[in-house]
Amino acid sequence: MLHLVLFQPEIAPNTGNIGRLCALTRSRLHLIHPLGFEITDRNLKRAGMDYWKSLDVHEHADWAAFRLSPLTPKRLWLFTTKTEQSFWAVRYADGDGLVFGNEGSGAPAWLHDEIGATQRVTIPHANATLRSLNLSTAAGIACYEALRQLGLPK
Repeated sequence: MLHLVLFQPEIAPNTGNIGRLCALTRSRLHLIHPLGFEITDRNLKRAGMDYWKSLDVHEHADWAAFRLSPLTPKRLWLFTTKTEQSFWAVRYADGDGLVFGNEGSGAPAWLHDEIGATQRVTIPHANATLRSLNLSTAAGIACYEALRQLGLPK
């Protein structure tokens, strides 16, 4: 099982789309508070609310609570624009966690430091003048590359 970890997501439709992705791939979704929205039918309905009942989702009060949880993956990969290591250059393992910062500011410097330089990866893109992909797009790309390597789902 893969784990998708959203650090303080701000936009409900992105989280809804990622929840739908997780439900369809049988990946576990971790939401690290505070969230920029409330998890309600109104906020998530269009993107993924009908999938929410099939979702393995866990909310954590903050990063420290996530790290102390028995559900925390042993190995974490931080997806960021602040590295040169491509997400294609690593080998994912069953049980890995794919960590994504929020839409407004990404992951804070202390989180980059905690996860470490060798565990930071980026999704390359051709236009260096543009900042990054949409959060739900990046999560989809990352999830399916890891699943492709693992041979899942079948």
